[in-house]
Amino acid sequence: MVSKGFCVSRRFLSKAKVATSKSLPSNQAFDSASKRVRRVKLWENMGWRGGGEGMSDSELLDEISKVAGDRAKVMDLVLAHFNADTGTIHVLGPDGLLHLEAWAGGIPEPLLDVIRTIPVGKGIAGLAVQRREPVNLCNLQTDQSGDVRPGARATGVHGSICVPIMAGPAAVGALGIATRRERDFTGDEAELLQEVGRVLVT
Repeated sequence: MVSKGFCVSRRFLSKAKVATSKSLPSNQAFDSASKRVRRVKLWENMGWRGGGEGMSDSELLDEISKVAGDRAKVMDLVLAHFNADTGTIHVLGPDGLLHLEAWAGGIPEPLLDVIRTIPVGKGIAGLAVQRREPVNLCNLQTDQSGDVRPGARATGVHGSICVPIMAGPAAVGALGIATRRERDFTGDEAELLQEVGRVLVT
């Protein structure tokens, strides 16, 4: 189950697919093409030589298992694969708070100070851990669900998803990504992101 705002109907969400460049306005199509070039270059710099559109989901998980100890590389791979702009990894500490372990993208320093520690149940990372399920917002800027923490809109991102990092039945952290345009992440994408989290704690 994925917790969502009310941007679109669940009937539509069950059939949702990642938008292709053909379905995007010209400026978004250019942006999407540029990101594809950047992510293929990133994969090649990390030693992957698959060619084409990039890694399959299974190849992504395999690559992440190889670099799991380097959270910066993990974030680079995740953002490239999901065509996202920012990302964070939080881990649950002995004090019961979520602590920022890694981040990528243009997150303003004042916001970094806010998200360095997050109580469980607060913000989308805290809610993902509390509910032990993904929290998906198609537009963080306009969301009225109450899930968005004060100051989060300062990132300038719109579409966002955060999943719990699960170690067996326990949520031990949160993995979140976001884009600078509206986006509904699909159920398959949410499951893949959760698989990434499971690899990180294996």
